[in-house]
Amino acid sequence: MNRTELIKAVAVSTGLTIKDATAAVEATLSTITATVATGEKVSILGFGTFEKKHREARIGRNPHNGEIVEIEATDVPVFKPGKEFKEKVNG
Repeated sequence: MNRTELIKAVAVSTGLTIKDATAAVEATLSTITATVATGEKVSILGFGTFEKKHREARIGRNPHNGEIVEIEATDVPVFKPGKEFKEKVNG
């Protein structure tokens, strides 16, 4: 499912127009993105938690030629699914 399909599914399940569903989905995604970017967690009970983690600098290896490469430290977004979400996925 892509963003357009998600918006259509939200519109159908809520009875909103496509325009209103688009605004709701876009606002939700941009709020989650902006909040995680500042270092705060976003926890949605039953769904999961979005957060920012720091990944330290490390030494890696280029798989094509075996050359050793330094990988810089970086911050990455992480999603940890909630219990209910995991149970639903696992059946």
